[in-house]
Amino acid sequence: MDLHVQDISYQYPDGKQIDFPNFSCPAGEQRLLLGQSGCGKTTLLHLIAGLRKLQKGSIRLGDLALENMKGSLDEYRGQKVGVVFQQAHLIRSLNVEENLLAAQHFAQIKEDKNAIIQLLDRLNLADKRKAKPQQLSQGEQQRIAIARVLLRRPQLILADEPTASLDDKNAQEVAQLLREQSEALKASLLIVTHDARLKKLFPQQILLGQ
Repeated sequence: MDLHVQDISYQYPDGKQIDFPNFSCPAGEQRLLLGQSGCGKTTLLHLIAGLRKLQKGSIRLGDLALENMKGSLDEYRGQKVGVVFQQAHLIRSLNVEENLLAAQHFAQIKEDKNAIIQLLDRLNLADKRKAKPQQLSQGEQQRIAIARVLLRRPQLILADEPTASLDDKNAQEVAQLLREQSEALKASLLIVTHDARLKKLFPQQILLGQ
């Protein structure tokens, strides 16, 4: 689905206000959100994800206007939007496969172990299917977190520094996977990053703080 962001301003409790640029991200395309620390990249990502209350402006995903939604945003957050955070936030008591099955369950989609196996193989993590999160490296945990989001087949993928903990080879694979899945799902993809490696892979970029 196409994403449109227009006239967004956000004021923090300390009185600091940030005015964000207008931009669009058509379905199946990708954008990097760039800028210095403190320019509001993660705040903007949270506003688009429905994790912060929209104070001013318009966020539209397809025909859905976030500012017009009443009551709970659980359906929007759970089914339409997938967020990859800086920390993986895996359930430590579950193994990798169980974490991914739980993601399918919470998104109310049919359990599909074959899809899990195929995606883990694509991420070179097939041998970690029965491992617990505490048995994985930080980079492996982050890749599982990305797989968890992709399995839900969201219409908008938001990623906050998804390659920060990965070496060059794994960063390349994760970036390519995000691009491929964005195109396959016809999902808009926004990536907040300081990673210079991604700037070469995603030429469409939005600079905040200007």
